[in-house]
Amino acid sequence: MSNHETPMIRPKRKKVWVDYLIQFRWVGVIFLLLPMSLMLDMFIYLDQVISQRKSYKHRQKEHNKNVIKVIKRLKERNPSKDGLVCTARKPWVTVGMRNVDYKRAMRFEVDLSDFRNILAIDHDRMIATCEPLVKMGQITRATVPMNLALAVVPELEDLTVGGLINGSGLEGSSHLYGLFSDIVVAYEIILADGRAVRATKDNEYSDLFYAIPWSQGTLGLLTCAEIKLIPIKEYMKVTYKPVRGNISDLAKGYIDSFAPEFGDTDSEKVPDFVETLIYNPHEAVCMTGKYASKEEAKMNWTKINYIGLWFKPWFYQHAQTALKKGEFVDYIPTREYYHRHTRSYFWESKLILPFADQWWFRILLGWTMPPKIPLLKVAQTEAMHNYYHDMHVLQDLLVPLYKVSDALEWAHREMEVYPIWVCPHKLYKHPYKTMVYPEPGYEQHRRKGDTTDAQMYTDIGLYYAPGSVLRGEVFDGSDAVRRMETWLIENHGYETQYAVSELSEKEFWRMFDGALYEKCRRKYGAVGNFMSVYYKSKKGRKTEKEVQEALEIPYVDGTD
Repeated sequence: MSNHETPMIRPKRKKVWVDYLIQFRWVGVIFLLLPMSLMLDMFIYLDQVISQRKSYKHRQKEHNKNVIKVIKRLKERNPSKDGLVCTARKPWVTVGMRNVDYKRAMRFEVDLSDFRNILAIDHDRMIATCEPLVKMGQITRATVPMNLALAVVPELEDLTVGGLINGSGLEGSSHLYGLFSDIVVAYEIILADGRAVRATKDNEYSDLFYAIPWSQGTLGLLTCAEIKLIPIKEYMKVTYKPVRGNISDLAKGYIDSFAPEFGDTDSEKVPDFVETLIYNPHEAVCMTGKYASKEEAKMNWTKINYIGLWFKPWFYQHAQTALKKGEFVDYIPTREYYHRHTRSYFWESKLILPFADQWWFRILLGWTMPPKIPLLKVAQTEAMHNYYHDMHVLQDLLVPLYKVSDALEWAHREMEVYPIWVCPHKLYKHPYKTMVYPEPGYEQHRRKGDTTDAQMYTDIGLYYAPGSVLRGEVFDGSDAVRRMETWLIENHGYETQYAVSELSEKEFWRMFDGALYEKCRRKYGAVGNFMSVYYKSKKGRKTEKEVQEALEIPYVDGTD
């Protein structure tokens, strides 16, 4: 291991009372949160069944009525008295750890809770029309039996269409289709003045179309999205290939598992799904998936793996067996594969319930997993919330593919979080320069994975307690995040906005490009009506005074 890869040595940390609260959190989870989660799941499922039984025409009629209600609500607002517009969604409902204290300032709430239906599945146009609160599990339940799916299906079932658009989202197919927002063909959005407009890449609202992704709902209220569908098959044929060596070797094995030479668009050479799990600095498993028919799977019936069954090992542990038995193949039902990380929240569930991955727990109570993230959040005390900010890492680093090795070495030295989820995605060049964009002139280098219209990036997912925390050492989470953000800015990387951020406003606009976003805020009346994306995502409590002052601050060009 090179010196660059050596983790930082930190002094021991004295335990405080909140450490024991975290350590024995599982008691409340088992006896309270798991039963409540099960009941909530049943309620959500019944609501979705009722929605599915309605005709698309009836759902569209309800949608139109709800849009009129929102418009009427916006027109009731007095800008000088009522505060900034935001949704009435409770802060603890969100999936991520990002601070949402902006809702504690004076605000004008608009209820969007009725926007949770799939409005249409158009087989001819290959488009699914969804309201913003439609969840990934809901849409796969509707489309997979038709042998259809969204081109990008993020793994966790409770992620919503609106969150994946206004924030960010990707999956194992993003090396083919890009980020979740890249598969959207049209948005319906209600502007601050109450106008409902349809934005596409080639109509009069094309600038708004490209500005909406990553905007955190600060340009208007998203009420509908038309999303690209693709044909699929019943099973995913997954190949698990172990890789050993140093961090550079693991990065090379990951890149070689899927990345074609520059400009090579032969789809037969590229797998349908790609992900790599890095278990420690010396071992990883590279996984590639290809859609397979039920006939092919039945011919290999001994390799069929119903990974979604409650008693099955968690997916990341199943994949880890390749390190012992070598390369192998199995066939997983497609919908179960899409949501393979839901039961264990990748591997975060092991921190919540340390024994939940054991065979006896999976058999007895595995069917109750996982506890709902909103319930976990609402059950947190302020001390627990601060503990997770300081002693836990939940970050996605989006970096150019050729810098994966450098990013992994940095993450090992500074954070030492394992396992690591590694997943490639295209970052497209668009007619407008969007908040996230490829490196200028990347195509001149003709690197593996890149094409003339997109640079290949990689999501490095860090989700767990750092090694220093597990060893009882001092760890400064805020300082680690600041150093991570500095590294990303210097290497043309991006931090996803669901996570905790320490960026100043100038640093934020060095990482993201705000020119188009700011232009659209002024053009479409968001200034003075919606909070800016920086002040919505920045860490710390937002007072009304700070919010109002922020409205008067012009866009800060981070390149100055």
